[in-house]
Amino acid sequence: MMQHKDNRISCMSEILKGIKAIKLNVWESYFVGKICGHRKQEMKYLIRRKYLDAICVFFWATTPVIISVTTFITYIYTGHQLSASVVFTTLALLNMLIIPLNSFPWILTGLVEAWISIKRVEKLLELSDENLPEYYDPPVSTNSENVIEIRNGNFDWGNLNFKLEAIDFSIQQGQLVGIIGPVGSGKTSLVTAIMAELAKSSGSVSVPEYEQGFGYVGQVPWLQRGTIMDNILFGEPYTHQKYMAVTMACALSEDINALPGKDGYNIGEGGGALSGGQKARVALARAVYKDMPVYILDDILSAVDVHVARHIFTHCICGVLKNKTRIVVTHYPEMLVNADLVVELDGGRIVKKGSPKDVLTNYVDYVTDLGLELEKSTSCFGDVSGNRSDSKVPASDLSLPAPGNKVEDEQKVYGFLSWRVYGTYLAAAGLCIWPLIVLTVLVMQASRNLNDWWLAHWVSNMVNGTYGPDKLMENLSPGLVNSNATDRTSYYISVYVVIGGVTSGVALLRAFLFALGGILACRNIHNRLLDKVINAKSLFFDTVSSGHILNRFSSDVCTIDDNLPFVVNILVSVIFSVLGTLGTAIYSLPYVCLVIAPLVPIYHNLQSTYRSSSCELKRLASLTLTPLYSHFTETVQGLMTIRAFRVTSKFRLDNAVWLDSNTKTQLCCSAVSQWLGLRLQLIGVMVISGVGLLAVLRHHLDFVDAGYVGLAISYTLGLTSILSSLVSIGTETEMEMISVERVNHYLNEQHDGLEGENRICSSFSLPFGWPTHGVVSFSRVYFRHRDHLPYCLRNISFTTRPGERIGVVGRTGAGKSSIVAALFRLAEISEGTITIDAVNIKNLPLYDLRSRMGIIPQDPFIFTGTVKANLDPLGFHSDAELWNVLMKTRLTQAVKSVGGLDAVIKSDSLSVGQNQLVCLARAVLHHAKVICIDEATANLDEETDRIIQQTIRTCFKQSTVITIAHRVRSVIDSDRVLVLGDGKILEFDTPNALLQKTDSFFYALANEGYQ
Repeated sequence: MMQHKDNRISCMSEILKGIKAIKLNVWESYFVGKICGHRKQEMKYLIRRKYLDAICVFFWATTPVIISVTTFITYIYTGHQLSASVVFTTLALLNMLIIPLNSFPWILTGLVEAWISIKRVEKLLELSDENLPEYYDPPVSTNSENVIEIRNGNFDWGNLNFKLEAIDFSIQQGQLVGIIGPVGSGKTSLVTAIMAELAKSSGSVSVPEYEQGFGYVGQVPWLQRGTIMDNILFGEPYTHQKYMAVTMACALSEDINALPGKDGYNIGEGGGALSGGQKARVALARAVYKDMPVYILDDILSAVDVHVARHIFTHCICGVLKNKTRIVVTHYPEMLVNADLVVELDGGRIVKKGSPKDVLTNYVDYVTDLGLELEKSTSCFGDVSGNRSDSKVPASDLSLPAPGNKVEDEQKVYGFLSWRVYGTYLAAAGLCIWPLIVLTVLVMQASRNLNDWWLAHWVSNMVNGTYGPDKLMENLSPGLVNSNATDRTSYYISVYVVIGGVTSGVALLRAFLFALGGILACRNIHNRLLDKVINAKSLFFDTVSSGHILNRFSSDVCTIDDNLPFVVNILVSVIFSVLGTLGTAIYSLPYVCLVIAPLVPIYHNLQSTYRSSSCELKRLASLTLTPLYSHFTETVQGLMTIRAFRVTSKFRLDNAVWLDSNTKTQLCCSAVSQWLGLRLQLIGVMVISGVGLLAVLRHHLDFVDAGYVGLAISYTLGLTSILSSLVSIGTETEMEMISVERVNHYLNEQHDGLEGENRICSSFSLPFGWPTHGVVSFSRVYFRHRDHLPYCLRNISFTTRPGERIGVVGRTGAGKSSIVAALFRLAEISEGTITIDAVNIKNLPLYDLRSRMGIIPQDPFIFTGTVKANLDPLGFHSDAELWNVLMKTRLTQAVKSVGGLDAVIKSDSLSVGQNQLVCLARAVLHHAKVICIDEATANLDEETDRIIQQTIRTCFKQSTVITIAHRVRSVIDSDRVLVLGDGKILEFDTPNALLQKTDSFFYALANEGYQ
């Protein structure tokens, strides 16, 4: 069960990571089915466990009756006579024994679960630790100036087939080294091997200063939840001059200054509030500010436009880092004309290495035609943009919240639980099942009390000399009046056994009804929660952290599955047990009221104090658990960066702080329970003393029925324990119900965006085969990602022709990706209209809209599953069609290397460039009339980019293609080019017409950047 639970939570984590891609491709139903599949397997074991628990509950409820019936029958048939002292002393002792006896099954279950958890943790702890002194070899020569030296190195990824073989090169202090090669050639693997993140099978790796770490920036930038400044500083002390120099060199100054809050804004989890280029630059600034001896920059320039790339290369890589050793992985070989060393990889081997002139095929063209004589600047300052007004980045495209509306943190709820929370749980189980449960519990408790009363009645008749049937039985069976003692004993025993049998039968029915109610409740709540989250608007995922959401699906769902039904079961039993005990005790000895009455205010005060404190502590425990989950998830995602920066001790400390915070609240919960237990035990002693004193006084003042006094004392002995249980179990139930309360916040749409985007629909009937031409028209469109943000598209109007290829270019933050967001309705436009083939997309259900368009997103999404599932999640295409599209996108060899279409892959099974090609393959399979390509070839080398552009022209020749690109060469063969700046259309014409105008923005972009 725990394995299937882990699979479900892992799958949910992947969904949250790729939720944007899932919504754009309308894969919600596929991933809901995937989660439900894991949930079904989990529920299979949970149902078995709950029915096993029902059997345990049955024995727990019937053991007192069975043992007492068996004991007294055996006692009588061995020739002994029942007396009040024997009967009620025995009952009291049996009740004391039954509590630990009934607890044994759950203790055994807890021990088994603890053992399983320990074995799983043990398996994790047995993994080998990173051993840097063992991985790195000492330098060959003590006088060597090499800061990195690899000799005959062979490396592998362990479970993957890809390997690096015969790696042999060295890097000296202060050199600029470029690493180039086609997609999947091993560029990222090589820099990973330098950082000891790859398994070394043979050869030597020498990095004398490895303990100082590396300034690493990965292909997929890793950022922490927090402000821009927090991410750049990364725990380092703030120095104003250094900070300003770094942000200027990384082309971040204008972005930061455009924000009302400057660098103090929360960028959300993983930097979700930033664009891809902005995330890359913040990650670069973090590395530069850290001041490391060696910098490894893995294709960071692909995420930014050519203008920003030139700025970063000139003022950062060749500016503030000019005296550092720099290893730059890039698909911009033209950037490397002034490098000291260029290494070209292909198929996991070095095919060329040497100076740029020797390695770069078009070296002369890069220097002469493009005029890229990059000087190794001595300063990071300089206005590369020429102060053009359109180079400024609007705050709107950062997708950051306005002042006072930062990314939402989990809020603590105060006070007692609302009755609506209890209603949610009861309704989830089904309103029909609860009356049956209450009825069976009522009958069970009544028969159990009747059983004890019958025993007291039996003893009273024996003590008083009226050993015979009562008046009722006398009327029903007059023959028993003249019966002998044996027959009369048999009569009492028969009734006693019949009552015990009724109690047992009803207890069995009640146990299985309760198990069924708990199963239905947890199943329905999880399904409703999943449906609510998966269909939420993009706004919800932008403002709520994945740790917050995962906490609902892990900790809270686990509580609703297991702990909550258990404590609710006990609570219902205890409530009826209190009522039965009080009723029986008062009926047997009415003067007990004199002792019980003063208990009411005392117990009420104790209950109120304990309840309020424990509930707040439970909420606090849940709140402290969310950042612990978030920190762990964040750490795992950025593990390579953390280890490269040599800041693992900082993250261990942060984890310890969050863990201690949660442990403190758990300790306080235990302390409060002990506080309650001590006071209830003291009150119990006083109650027993009071009842005993009353019995003695009654005996001296008048006649007392020994059987009924014994019954009253026996019940009051247990009354204090039952009342203690009522207080503790009642409060524990409320504490566990907090999980339902937290889930209920989602179910009742108490977060922005949870009202569900797929509910936006109409009765509009689509034309058959829509869209048939793919004509996209924007008319005076104003768009922003959130209501409180400035517009990122302003008065946008353009119309495409059928089958036309439109290129969209502009500086970083110009609003290019917002075109796609508006077209796919990730947020609704504020003004204007967008039509496709004359149909207003606002009138369409989102499924109909998005399923009829194709998208190749900027951030590729690969989930854990087979290659076939990743290409065609909905299963619409044959294997032959899949292999055909793999051939068109140059992925055939990569897929064969991992094991074919049925091989299970993850996001790191392929390179980032190959992941983008998988997304391209999906779009080719889709055959949509409207295709949006959002910087899909950013991580591809020039040759692969050229081939893929040809594939796009061939496969999408009947479709309208809107291509968003940083590289001018990616849109140069478009039919028309849309140039954006500051959210407005600056130009819209054919590439040739725009290039002929020397004063056009497109001409400036082409001449400033690298084509």
